[in-house]
Amino acid sequence: MGIVKIDEALHEEVRRASSVMCRSINAQAEFWMKVGRLAEANPTLTFNEIISKQLANVLAATPEQRAAA
Repeated sequence: MGIVKIDEALHEEVRRASSVMCRSINAQAEFWMKVGRLAEANPTLTFNEIISKQLANVLAATPEQRAAA
């Protein structure tokens, strides 16, 4: 784990979004980073398609794989 410096305005957006989504500030930032990384790697997919694929991957995983993630 490390520290990432971000702009104060972006931090405020993360803080507001985290309260709406019932996530910690760190969890919200991590979610946005993961989705952004996946969007860059899969530019033809929509946000909903990215989320659906991630959900399908989790549901297909064994309990042991889910525990390790």
